[in-house]
Amino acid sequence: MRVAAVQFAAGEDLAVNLATCLRMIDEAAAAGAELVVLPEFCNHLSWYPDRETAHRLACTLDGGFLGAVAGRAARHGAYVKLNVTVAREDGRTTITSLLYGPDGSLLGQADKLTLMGAEGDHMDPGTERGPVIDTPLGRIGLYACMEGVTSDVCRDLTLRGAQLLLNSLNSFATDEASLHIPVRAAENKVWVVAANKVGPLLPEALTPAIAERLGVPPEQVHGAGESQIVAPDGTVVAKGPRTGEAVVVADIDLSLADVKTRPDGTDILAARRPELYRPIASVPVERTAPPGADACRVAVVADADPLPGTAEAAAAGAELIVLPELAFGAADRAEVTELLAKALSGTAAYAVTSVRDGDAHAGLVVSAGGEAGVQLQLHRTGRHPWAVRTGEGVAVLELPFGRLAVVVGDDSVSVETFRLAAIADADVVAVPRSAGESWETSLGLPERAAENRLNIVSAWAEGGLILDLTGDFTLWTAWEGPFTGRISHPLVTEAGPGLTTGAVHPAQAVNRFVSKNTDLVNGRAWRTLGSLVETAP
Repeated sequence: MRVAAVQFAAGEDLAVNLATCLRMIDEAAAAGAELVVLPEFCNHLSWYPDRETAHRLACTLDGGFLGAVAGRAARHGAYVKLNVTVAREDGRTTITSLLYGPDGSLLGQADKLTLMGAEGDHMDPGTERGPVIDTPLGRIGLYACMEGVTSDVCRDLTLRGAQLLLNSLNSFATDEASLHIPVRAAENKVWVVAANKVGPLLPEALTPAIAERLGVPPEQVHGAGESQIVAPDGTVVAKGPRTGEAVVVADIDLSLADVKTRPDGTDILAARRPELYRPIASVPVERTAPPGADACRVAVVADADPLPGTAEAAAAGAELIVLPELAFGAADRAEVTELLAKALSGTAAYAVTSVRDGDAHAGLVVSAGGEAGVQLQLHRTGRHPWAVRTGEGVAVLELPFGRLAVVVGDDSVSVETFRLAAIADADVVAVPRSAGESWETSLGLPERAAENRLNIVSAWAEGGLILDLTGDFTLWTAWEGPFTGRISHPLVTEAGPGLTTGAVHPAQAVNRFVSKNTDLVNGRAWRTLGSLVETAP
């Protein structure tokens, strides 16, 4: 089928905004689209002076604004998804995604569960998870903007059968298009159609003052565009420009979203361990761990003979050294511990790799004094069929530079594993792994750092990644450097073969507020995430 993501600007004039919506639907239909996705806050700018104004200017489900959109869907015989504010009869004002069918009927609606920054001042979060809508085209899930900056909502929709996720955005963050949008497709093996705004996102007269409070240059408080259509392997098959109106069109095959297997035959959903994920769907607990060190020197050793590089890194002052999984081949746990301890002798460094420990794949943390910690791989995979004994949770080690978690091998594909590490107050995650699908490196690991505020150091045979948390993160506070357009994307150091050194900042993991009142970890919509902990039939 042919789908379209349309991007445009919306201001404070409801009539003008409606006319723009209808015109863009017409343009998408003229391009042959059977399904059209519009941005977030189609009816009005997201900024309001007070709660009363927000409620007064919001749409009603039987009002003229949505009635006109429904009528236009019926005129073209197309599905139309948009996002507007809705005035509820109980006095709440919700930010709601709606899907209209080709006969103009309302097929489903989803109130935004996680609000971004000042949205929470005058609008109300949803209280129930959105539906998965079964249509002749396929099974469709709806989400909006901030709900896609973390993995929870999209994972929930996928687990309930969605093949196609429709995202409406109102964002000036450039890392939406480069990271948060495509990773949701790849990690769930579903299609994603995402429509973002362009043009000013704030009232023109107030923009300088608000931008100053946000710590963002006024000229950058514009929608970031780059609306896109993403395939289940993370490939962006069509993308709009950074600025200006656009209709982004692609023909897609939804059956591709029914294939959930990795190259080794592992089904990414069947391999899940729902019983381990209960903390994600439980009442958030405030962080109790003290901040880690301001900086930690780290190294990646990607070498067929890792001992010389390990010794060199330790002697040079590296505090954490990460090697690929099974870096010592068939050597057993005791032998690997002895070899690494000798290489680290006389230093305060810790080295991380993995070993085959009988019928388990074990992450191993070693210091000059010997074994410091063990983490069993949590999920069974086709790549290591011998690893049938699995771990029962994510352990966090208290080390001099901060709190360390180890994610072993193919556990790195699991969004839930890193979420558990963040909930357990890890500052740094070491990931000894083998190279997998390309998205796992380009999108997966950077997103795990971004959405959970985790420093990540990962190694595989050909190289690795050092993902460092920057202090320039929270909007509404002053940034040390210039605003780049990226909000939560970590600083990336790509490691090649051999020894690569760098640094991470454990203390930065304490701050998880991406904006005012928006905590990436404890702000998760935990009440609606029951599907994450339900055992599949």
